[in-house]
Amino acid sequence: MACWVAAAMHLLLLCNAAAAARAAVALFAAVDGTTPLPPRLSLAEAAAATGTGDYDDGTTGDKGSQAIVGSPIVAGAMNDRLRALTSSFAIAIGKKLDYCIKDTETEWNQAFDFSKDTTFLTNCMKETKGDLQQRICTAAEMRFYFDSLMGGGDTAETNYVKPNVNCNRSSWIDGCEPGWACSAGPDQKIDLQNSKDIPYRPLKCQSCCPGFFCPHGLTCMIPCPLGAYCPRSSLNTSTGICDPYNYQPPPGNPNHTCGAADIWADVVTADDIFCPAGFYCPSTIQKLPCSSGYYCRKGSTSQTRCYKKSSCPPNSATQDITIFGALLVVASCLVLLIIYNFSGQILTNREKRQAKSREAAARHARETAQARERWKSAKDVAKKAGVGLQSQLSRTFSRKKAGQAQPGPSRVGDAGGKKNNLTDMMRSIEDNPESDEGFNLEVGDKALKKPTGKQMHTRSQIFKYAYGQIEKEKAMQQENHNMTFSGVISMAKDHDVSTRPSIEIAFKDLTLTLKGSKKKLLRSVTGKLSPGKVAAVMGPSGAGKTTFLSAIAGKATGCGTSGLVLINGKIEPIRGYKKIIGFVPQDDIVHGNLTVEENLWFNARCRLSADMSKADKVLVVERVIESLGLQPVRDSLVGTVEQRGISGGQRKRVNVGLEMVMEPSVLILDEPTSGLDSASSLLLLRALRREALEGVNISMVVHQPSYTLYRMFDDLILLAKGGMTVYHGPVKKVEEYFTGLGIVVPERVNPPDYYIDILEGIVKPNLSPGVSVKDLPIRWMVHNGYDVPRDMLQSSSQSESTSRGSMDHASSHDDAAPSIVSVLWGNFKDILGQKKDEYDYNKTSEDLSKRKTPGILRQYRYFLGRCGKQRLRDARIQGVDYLILCLAGICLGTLAKVSDETFGALGYTYTVIAVSLLCKIGALRSFTLDKINYWRERASGMSSLAYFMSKDTIDHFNTIVKPIVYLSMFYFFNNPRSSIWENYIVLLALVYCVTGIGYTFAIFFQPGSAQLWSALLPVVLTLIATQQKDTILADLCYTKWALEAFVIANAQNYSGVWLITRCGSLVRSGYDIEHEALCIAVLIANGILFRCVAFFCMVTFQKN
Repeated sequence: MACWVAAAMHLLLLCNAAAAARAAVALFAAVDGTTPLPPRLSLAEAAAATGTGDYDDGTTGDKGSQAIVGSPIVAGAMNDRLRALTSSFAIAIGKKLDYCIKDTETEWNQAFDFSKDTTFLTNCMKETKGDLQQRICTAAEMRFYFDSLMGGGDTAETNYVKPNVNCNRSSWIDGCEPGWACSAGPDQKIDLQNSKDIPYRPLKCQSCCPGFFCPHGLTCMIPCPLGAYCPRSSLNTSTGICDPYNYQPPPGNPNHTCGAADIWADVVTADDIFCPAGFYCPSTIQKLPCSSGYYCRKGSTSQTRCYKKSSCPPNSATQDITIFGALLVVASCLVLLIIYNFSGQILTNREKRQAKSREAAARHARETAQARERWKSAKDVAKKAGVGLQSQLSRTFSRKKAGQAQPGPSRVGDAGGKKNNLTDMMRSIEDNPESDEGFNLEVGDKALKKPTGKQMHTRSQIFKYAYGQIEKEKAMQQENHNMTFSGVISMAKDHDVSTRPSIEIAFKDLTLTLKGSKKKLLRSVTGKLSPGKVAAVMGPSGAGKTTFLSAIAGKATGCGTSGLVLINGKIEPIRGYKKIIGFVPQDDIVHGNLTVEENLWFNARCRLSADMSKADKVLVVERVIESLGLQPVRDSLVGTVEQRGISGGQRKRVNVGLEMVMEPSVLILDEPTSGLDSASSLLLLRALRREALEGVNISMVVHQPSYTLYRMFDDLILLAKGGMTVYHGPVKKVEEYFTGLGIVVPERVNPPDYYIDILEGIVKPNLSPGVSVKDLPIRWMVHNGYDVPRDMLQSSSQSESTSRGSMDHASSHDDAAPSIVSVLWGNFKDILGQKKDEYDYNKTSEDLSKRKTPGILRQYRYFLGRCGKQRLRDARIQGVDYLILCLAGICLGTLAKVSDETFGALGYTYTVIAVSLLCKIGALRSFTLDKINYWRERASGMSSLAYFMSKDTIDHFNTIVKPIVYLSMFYFFNNPRSSIWENYIVLLALVYCVTGIGYTFAIFFQPGSAQLWSALLPVVLTLIATQQKDTILADLCYTKWALEAFVIANAQNYSGVWLITRCGSLVRSGYDIEHEALCIAVLIANGILFRCVAFFCMVTFQKN
């Protein structure tokens, strides 16, 4: 109660008295509106001054009185005086009520501008016989009235004031009763702006004039604001109440009748003077019913036209626009159905057009290659026929002529003239007609140039070039296979133009130890990986195969590394070459909602050199698709858990192709053949062999390869448990080496399977005397002259025949040595070390590869295109989100109707919670599903900022559309007084804010935890914001700012009689009407802040 009283005190103290005073004084204003009349001017004098003739003191309407009432000159003078008094109070009001009144002068004029209808003033002048000014409350009385209410606290009567000079225990006149007022008398001069002294008003007490209200305990009148209806009350004989107000006339005084209104307060405390809903009050003494086709809210001064097609019968309080909501529901459902069923058609049609262009280019290339082969065959036949004819003629003619004809066939057919034959071969190649631009470039031929300019601008021409090159390479491979002379020449030429930098990786005594627990993962591994060779890493489970390749690639995290790793004979960090190192993980980390070609093409554009033309990049991608046998499924989606795509073997090949398309110098693969059948494995290994021919250093972990695959490897690295080397050398010599140790592979047994079974302990071989399985790593080190670590020698010196009890005792002793605390501390240090190493590996370092990949802006464009395609394919999920938002808007708009008492705070509270929850859940999908893909792309050197910004940019579409979807339902079912644009701005800032929070949860937490946090946080923060008002904790809650912005946007549309209600409600909630822009800014700032936090977490933390 104290809240609205505080607001009303300042408001009415400085405003209502001035309005009433200027209304009274206006009747005594000068005719010209500039020279004031004396404060006590009778109606007769006023009539004479205004030139309206004689004045009759009779009580019935004489012509002088009627002339004054109807004089436009007096009305104009009154308005001028009202504006002058309004300006004098504007500054004081602005300072004390600035939290609820934004524009003091405008709001004041709206509340007390009686220029349109001054009838109640003229009627009151007639009723009081020109004594109106002597009855208007002064500033001191206003202040006293509201001070009395404030002093009473929450338990005080809202319509009763403290004793004063006029109303006290010793003096209680009729004017002290509610609805009555008295005059100060003609001899007392009243200064309405006097805020210190209360005048004595004991004379001529009578009921308050209509259009005014007279508080209980004061003997003066206050004009009612616009939007109020203040008629004179009438006694209800059955209840004894003065209707329509809630006071009773004093008992025992039959001459004391019911007066006018007695109080103006907030609508919760007393809504007696509010113009009722379904009616409008153009003046404070006039109430008119709302017409059909219009609606009139509570406190309306005019009727508002309804929208077309909306339902507005007579006396409508609000317009029924649920029909618009229903139509929007139907339209939204249709749009969602279209999106759900035809979302993939846009990309599908585009892919079909590309496929037609690509197939036409491939068909053209094949036909051209076949025509070329036929032409070459025909030309060879013609040459042979010409040589035969020439030989026959040479035998027929004379020897002289035969001698002259001899050089011709010798130049072509002499096998010993190798140089002449090569020259003729080159001339033959040059003489071949080239009808297709795809054959203008000989693979590996520096002398010939590929098409440039307009020839390479169109997609069809690029495909013709690419497929022309592929067909030519196939022909050359066939020639190489047949070992023809031209094939040898092509091989030599191809070898000469290899542009990939060669990288040889040598390592000596490479040892990896966990930083916390000191457990050794690799021990004294020595060897090298050479370019142009394919090395297979094999061993039993737990041998450290993947750890070994991770260490070679510089990806071993959380470990201490000892030993040397040399790059081309130099001590250089391998991470400096990460742009030309391809690492294929064991898991198939591929984007399931992209096609095979889209996955490969994206990696090629982001990781190949920025200087490479688009045609060459297309050629690289087409080569990989062709070599991996992915041509039949190139336009098929890879598939996800929910959506079926390509087969597992094809997915594995796509996983390998992602690294092949960037033309690496080093290619490391972790179990690429796992899950593949023998045919797919053979196809994959053949593709890798082609990469090796270009100088690529390839090493891969292989489990149980077939004998055919095994013979295709160049080198074998065999590891025993504990990360120790058993063999590292050529595949051709592995059986020879183990035979020397007494390990002979039985007939029809695959050698690598036999060796792994021995190391696993499954097979007990007949070893040479003095040799055990545990000694195999040491035997290898001794065989190659490597230094054997002392701990390995001590381990091998122990006898294998040690008793079981001794072994148990030793193991129990070892187990008892470390304490639980030390183990936990060691594991914690391992985790910290791993995180630090991951950050160090991914942070920007010196680039030693000399490959200039696309910059951040270009990568941002590539990421943006990829995200756009993914969102189009996930349009069904987006449609479900929109449908849920529509349903939430309908439910909340229907159930939580706008309350004039709280300006719709309840409905807006539910809105903040619902929109926060639904938009956060939607934002989680942006990063939760792609975290593993991001880690792989980041490790390969792609820009994290471009990735994050592209995701956020695509989500801006949802940020813009989701508020529209929600408001299209909520606004038309709830129908608040604020405009839909005002609500949209607040909701837009709210969605932007919660989307950033969703990013942070998606990146930092696991999916389940992120969803739980997204559901709980808006509810908890809303409770804090509404229960812990005016605290720092509440200011930290984004829900507080969103709710305040909604309430302010709606509250500022309540004016006139609603001013006290507005001020009381805002002060209770702790809101400030000037903070609307601040609330929007805080929400946007929160969105930016949480996006920064999300990006920091993304580049810093990597959860497995």
